[in-house]
Amino acid sequence: MSTTRDMTSSPAPPRGVSHHPSSLRKRRARVSERYRAYLLLPPALLLFLCLWQLVVTLGSYPTFILPPPALVFRKFMVALTDGTLLHHAWATLREVFLGLALGLTVATLLGYVFAKSKPLERLLSPYIVASQSIPIVALAPLLVIWFGFGLLSKVIVCALIVFFPVLINTIVGLRSVDQNLVDLMRSYGATRTQMFTMLELPAALPVLLGGLKIGVTLSVIGAVVGEFVAADEGLGFLVNLSRGLFDTPMMFVALFTLVIIALSLYGSVALLESRLLSWRPSK
Repeated sequence: MSTTRDMTSSPAPPRGVSHHPSSLRKRRARVSERYRAYLLLPPALLLFLCLWQLVVTLGSYPTFILPPPALVFRKFMVALTDGTLLHHAWATLREVFLGLALGLTVATLLGYVFAKSKPLERLLSPYIVASQSIPIVALAPLLVIWFGFGLLSKVIVCALIVFFPVLINTIVGLRSVDQNLVDLMRSYGATRTQMFTMLELPAALPVLLGGLKIGVTLSVIGAVVGEFVAADEGLGFLVNLSRGLFDTPMMFVALFTLVIIALSLYGSVALLESRLLSWRPSK
């Protein structure tokens, strides 16, 4: 009797894997909701283009004030074909990546030191906050004077605008680690490196990635601000040049390219977040 019951009973699911109907329904609902959001993107874009064309038609605006979508698309294809757009987009991306690398590195290291030493944070935080009160647009010309008109000044502008949100999120994330877990690992004789890699970093990762999302978006703004002040290439330079020539379609092309870059960087971090935080229980 027991043999028959054992053979007909379904095997237990592996540990940590739930086949409960409610869990499966929730997972399917999340996947369905995600696909619905993606499916809404093309109609939303089409609606935006129709409204744009309607405003141009009803207002009878000249192209140097508000060009129609078709003219902007033709200008985009011309700039893409002759290499102008790729050249300036690569210049901006280079500044963004280098500025992100510099800003994230300094902010993360300093945030770790501040999270471990409140006296040092109280000593230096007023100066850091005071530096953030200066608009980056006002600071950028001074950085150009100090570091020249080349790549370095743009990278520093980009790093400065990324620095503060990443610093704050690093401090908050590391200080949100459960103190009981810290005491437990210390009782087992964990080293500082083991404490960081096995407890502090995984526990603070959601907050750190939230700061990174803000940072990658701001990095594009920082690169453009640096190019506005002094540059001979980049999408910010292209916007300035198009404004001087009253080439509004090209200005729209540069602006939309900046939007695409910012969305791509944000989406990359969101994808990284979904991979790194897949262990978290879903709500």
